[in-house]
Amino acid sequence: MEKAAVDIDGLTIPLIDFSKFLHGDQTQRLKTAEAILHGFQTAGFIYLKNLPVSGDTVNQVFSASAQFFDLSMEAKQSLAWSSPQANRGYSAPGREKTTQLKDPSQVEKLRAAVPDIKESLEIGREDEPGHPNRWPKEEGPLVGFRATMLDFFNQCKELHVEVMRAIAVGMGLDPHFFDSFVNAGDNTLRLLHYPAVRKEVFRTNPDQVRAGEHSDYGSITLLFQDSRGGLQVKSPSGRFVDATPIEGTCVVNAGDLLARWSNDTIKSTIHRVVEPPHGDGDIYPPRYSIAYFCNPNFQSYIEALPGTYGAKEQKKYEGITSGQYLMQRLAATY
Repeated sequence: MEKAAVDIDGLTIPLIDFSKFLHGDQTQRLKTAEAILHGFQTAGFIYLKNLPVSGDTVNQVFSASAQFFDLSMEAKQSLAWSSPQANRGYSAPGREKTTQLKDPSQVEKLRAAVPDIKESLEIGREDEPGHPNRWPKEEGPLVGFRATMLDFFNQCKELHVEVMRAIAVGMGLDPHFFDSFVNAGDNTLRLLHYPAVRKEVFRTNPDQVRAGEHSDYGSITLLFQDSRGGLQVKSPSGRFVDATPIEGTCVVNAGDLLARWSNDTIKSTIHRVVEPPHGDGDIYPPRYSIAYFCNPNFQSYIEALPGTYGAKEQKKYEGITSGQYLMQRLAATY
C-alpha cells in the first residue's frame, strides 16, 4: 500500500493505485477494493492515482476552464444557472453558498455575512429532456470547448462506474451490483474558479472562506486540483486538515447518498476551501479545480443495503430517490 496522502490528527486518507483494480489479478483487485472501501469508511476520502483519465486530458480541461472564466461577466451571466431541476449554467461569485444548513433563510443570512469567493459552470449530461446545457459561444480560444467537456464528462462517468464496482467488491457484493443504479450518467461536471483575492479579506473577516464547509450530496465526487491548495477535510477531532494537492491524482470523496446507502458505515465527510497555505505579496493567486459530482440515477431508490444493519429499526434513514434528495439540497444551497 502507498504511503498515505494525508495522515494527521487522526485523519488518514490513503493514496491508492487504481490501476491494480482495473488491470490487476484477482488478489490485487480485491486488496485494492478493500483499501478503497476502508478509506471511505474511516476518512470518507481517498486519493487515486494511475487513473484511466490521462494527465493530458485533465490539463486540456483545466486550460479550457481558464479560458471560459476569462470571458466578460456579461458573457458568463448570459449562461446563468436557473434552477435546481436543471442544475446547469454559470454561477457568479456569491451566488452559491455551500453549507450544511437546510433552512433557506439561514443560508441567506450566512451568504450575506461570508459569501463564497468562487464562480462555477455546471455541465450535465447532454440528453436530459428539458434541461439543455448552457454552452458559451465557440470562438477564439473557446473553439472545441463543448467537445472537450463532453469527452471528459463521459470519461469521468466511466470512472464513477468503476469506483462503484470497487466499492461493491469491497462490500462483498457482486462487482456489477451498482451498475444499474449509476448507468444513466445523472452527474454534474463543475468547473470552478476561485479568483485572486487580497490577503486582507481573510484578515478582516476570520470566517471568510473560498467555499464553506459542507458534505457532497451524491454517491462520490471526483476532484481534480491545481497546485494552489486550500482544500481542507474535517478530522475526527473536528479540526480541519489540509488535503494537499498531489500531481497525477484525483481526490475522491463519498457523498451523502452513498452514506445513506451504507447506513453510515461509509462517511460523507465535511470539507471546505479556505485561503491557500501560501501566496506571494498581498494577493493570493487564483485557484482552479474540476469537480465531477457523481450521483445515482435520479430515479434510483436509495435505502440501506442488506448487511449494513441488523434489525429493521437500525436503519438510520428513510428511503428516498436520488433525484428527490439532490433537489432538496440544491434548493437550499442556491
